Amino acid sequence: MEHGKNVWTIVKILDWTRQYFTDKGIENPRLDAEILLCAVLKCNRVKLYVHFDQPLSPEELHQYRQFVARRGRQEPLAYILGEKAFLHHVFKVTPAVLVPRPETELLVESIAKMASGAGKIRILDLGTGSGAILASLLDLLPEAEGTGVDISAAALGVARENAGQIGVQNRFRARLSDLYEALPGTDKYHVIVSNPPYIPTKDIASLAADVRQEPLGALDGGEDGLDFYRRIIAGSARHLEPKGLLAFEVGIGQAEAVRRLCLKQGFDVTAVCSDYAGIERMIFAARKGSFYEDAIMALGRE
Repeated sequence: MEHGKNVWTIVKILDWTRQYFTDKGIENPRLDAEILLCAVLKCNRVKLYVHFDQPLSPEELHQYRQFVARRGRQEPLAYILGEKAFLHHVFKVTPAVLVPRPETELLVESIAKMASGAGKIRILDLGTGSGAILASLLDLLPEAEGTGVDISAAALGVARENAGQIGVQNRFRARLSDLYEALPGTDKYHVIVSNPPYIPTKDIASLAADVRQEPLGALDGGEDGLDFYRRIIAGSARHLEPKGLLAFEVGIGQAEAVRRLCLKQGFDVTAVCSDYAGIERMIFAARKGSFYEDAIMALGRE
């Protein structure tokens, strides 16, 4: 992006950035250019087209150049903006947490639907990261309370901020722990949910460049990607109420393996659900006689 006396209008700078991002291998060059410029100009994308010949001020140009340089180095867009929309809210995002994905919204919506009418339930979110899952559930289930567990103190700091931002902080507890390790043995929950690390170690190097900049501890699921599922399902015997619900997001091709792990531990009511792209992404499991049995069986028939 040249300096000097050139007048950088909206259309001119977007065209330049699109080409620059294309050369850098950015997946959605034009869209990313527009999103970053909207963040600088504090406007929506429609305004970019209505005011395409508007020149940028020196201050706006300076900030935009910084954003473009960061994205050109494959830094995730959400880290540059410092936030990511998820369901009904915008969540703070930093390099300490995984960027929330749209498919995870389906997991939250499904749990909220199943738990509707359950009353004052307790939810445990293992590997809470930004807190998007738990905070969103507490927002949708106003009688519920929950504990977000993470091994990263920095991630828990972000989660606390997000819980406060959407007004569920009084029902949100953060706990520094490697899964169940720091939880009192007497702690019992009606729902245990997790979007754990599930990428097989050998596949980490082949991930998109921007994904590889997210926390490794939130990505690496061990040799076959199932290490955390094994630990969570086995440990649930101590911390899940007998009539409670297990809910997971899973990686591509892992649904049946995780379902079998649940069955092996006595969760004989299971359902596998797909994301927007038709990929099997969610597992729900409970025992016969559970409050959630009918809802899970209904999901399994859909």
